[in-house]
Amino acid sequence: MSVTTSRRILNLGSGFKPVPGAVNLDVTSATNPDVVHDLNVAPWPFEADSFDEIHAKDVIEHLDNILQTMEEIHRVGRPGAVVQITVPHFSCSNAFTDPTHRHYFGIFSFHYFTGENEFPFYTSARFRCRASQIVFHPTLLNKIIWRLAARWPAEYERRWAWIMPAWFLSFELEVVKPSQS
Repeated sequence: MSVTTSRRILNLGSGFKPVPGAVNLDVTSATNPDVVHDLNVAPWPFEADSFDEIHAKDVIEHLDNILQTMEEIHRVGRPGAVVQITVPHFSCSNAFTDPTHRHYFGIFSFHYFTGENEFPFYTSARFRCRASQIVFHPTLLNKIIWRLAARWPAEYERRWAWIMPAWFLSFELEVVKPSQS
């Protein structure tokens, strides 16, 4: 059964943070979402090209299959749809503390979906990276580390991440469909 909607924003894993005016989806009815669905089960209950904006904040790290998840986000997103993603950085203690986390991310993790990685053949779902950021807990020292990590993200992750851990990653992607290429 497919859910059709005229709303153009999809909020995945809404939990207790629903987005007003969006289709709020969660795995449990206890959070009172608009749609109850397990994101590990594909296809999701939406038609292709249904949404102009998709939020996946603090949810992707909990799912079984990142490739399938990104393919579903791509499928339900309209061409040019904006996808906002936040995930914990691999150096964040909470990335490993939370027993429901199944995956760990670095600043280049989504390059597999943008074609910026040397192995872009795992999926045909394509996105354009509009913005990416390593975010740190707001302290005076972290403001300095934040600037260094923004300027040299590969060096930060290779050499400094375990000394000065990040908090989370923020990405803004854009859905690219074959007609846009």
